This record gives sequence, structure tokens and C-alpha cells, in this order.
Amino acid sequence: MEALQGRHILGMDDLSRQDISKILALAKKFKTCASTSKNLPPLLTGKTIVNLFFEPSTRTRSSFEIAAKRLGATSINITGAGSSTVKGETLIDTARNIEAMNPDAIIIRHSSSGAPYVLSQTLKTPIINAGDGFHEHPTQALLDLFTIEEAKGKIAGLKVLIVGDIAHSRVARSNIYGLKKMGAHIIVCGPPTLIPPAMTKLGVEVSYDLKSSVQKADVIMMLRIQEERQDRIQFPSKKEYVQYFGLNSETLKLAKKDVIIMHPGPLNRGIEISPDVADGPYSVILNQVTNGVVVRMALLSLLLGREQHAAAH
Repeated sequence: MEALQGRHILGMDDLSRQDISKILALAKKFKTCASTSKNLPPLLTGKTIVNLFFEPSTRTRSSFEIAAKRLGATSINITGAGSSTVKGETLIDTARNIEAMNPDAIIIRHSSSGAPYVLSQTLKTPIINAGDGFHEHPTQALLDLFTIEEAKGKIAGLKVLIVGDIAHSRVARSNIYGLKKMGAHIIVCGPPTLIPPAMTKLGVEVSYDLKSSVQKADVIMMLRIQEERQDRIQFPSKKEYVQYFGLNSETLKLAKKDVIIMHPGPLNRGIEISPDVADGPYSVILNQVTNGVVVRMALLSLLLGREQHAAAH
């Protein structure tokens, strides 16, 4: 039961199928406790968790804060603008100084791919990757897996369509690793310029036709165009992108009757997804946000060595 205790969580590629199943099972227990008004066990009382965020975040940082608080831990929030990196201090020196204060875990979001890995080579404190460049975002993938399993009753055998800016999306990469491990079939769809040429080597089906792909899918995961990670826009115009790769109610008519629509946020309404689809009956987008808290609660409790107590509640 101690497979995750004290480990760095850098990417889905590092987690086994057993690790993922353990996290999802504990998240389910936490969600059941919350829905039945049972008091959540204060598993992290006395623990201190540092949120070190060098990129803007609404859902991820708030979710980690709420998860820690519900389990009795104290969260300390440090932003890039509020850290000594603005004075020229290196990321490693900043992190070493934080570690010298003896926190129990450091959660980092950074624009540079590999930043959490660099810290993991220097620090003994468990590092959790909350998104690094366009490398990985493992906790987003975990909450997505939980949401799919909750809605569909399984993951194995499902066809999951991921649409949009695959090349620059850490969410896409983490989901591909996680979904493959859990037995799903993955289709990626978008403009050729936004799909890496090596996708098929990951055992992923590649499509450039949204309408034909939608017809096959049990799950449709829409992604925004990540302009902040591109040197230049890699398609002719947003109008053309919307025409060919935006999910609207007309295209959704081609989908299975029990399809679910996902999006990691933030949404660019009217571009990758129309407002009526985002807010419609097939959407589980807000469920993803809700589930982010219980999944991160599960991860923190397993990471900090309290899973045996959690299992008893």
C-alpha cells in the first residue's frame, strides 16, 4: 500500500496502471464521503504543502488548496511574481530555500518543460507536477480518467477523441499516457500543423476530419489553441479553425447518444467549443472541476503516507 508514499509525481508516464487505479479508487471513496455528508478524515493534519505557481491558474491551484484544506493540511501559495526569482534567484535556489523550511510536498507549475524533473533531481521533498510547459499535467489526466470512469463505468475499450492543439498540449500528452495504460483507444484530431508527426508511434489513431471522428467516439475531449506556446499561429485563421475543428451542436448530432464532452479549461467559447455544447446535456466539464478536488485529495493522502487510514474511512 506504500507504492506512492514519498514519491515525486512528474508525469503519467511514471505511474503504473496499479498506481492509477489506486488513486481513482481512493478518490471515489472521498467523493462518496462528501456526497453522504460523512466527515472527511483529517489525514493531513500537521502537514504543510507549498503551491509554487509560475504560471496563471484558476482550477488547478484552487483545487490543490481545497484538497489540502479538506484533509487538514496547511497550504502556502507562492507565485512567480511573489518569489525571489524576480530578483534573479534561480528556480533551484528558490526551491532549496523552500525545502529548508521543511514542507511535506511542493506542487509546481512552470512554463518550462522539465522544471519539476530538475527539482526532483535536487530535492528530497516530494514534487508534484501541476503542469510544465507542453510536457505533462498528470493530475489533470487523473481527474479526466476519474470523470470518464464515473460517467461510463469503465475506461478500457472506450474510444476517446482528443481534438485541437495536440502539439502544444500537456493535457493531451498526459491523457494519452494515462488512457493507453487503462486500455482506451485514442483518436487525436486537429490541423496537421497541430498534430506531432510521431503520434502514431504512441499507438494513437490520427484524424484530420472532426465529423467522421465524432461518430466513433464515446468520449470527446476538446482542447483550446495554446497561442502562448506558439511562435506563430499555425493555421490560416480562427474562422477556418472553427469551421473545421470547432465542436458545435450540428456536429454533435453525428455523435453517439451517450457521448460525453470534456474540456480541461479554460474554454475559448465559440472557437474550439460552442457555448450550447459546453453547457449542454452531454457536457461533464464542471464534473471535471468537481472531481479535481477529490482526485488531488487522493493523490496527496497517498503521497504523504496516509492511505492506510484513508482506506479505513
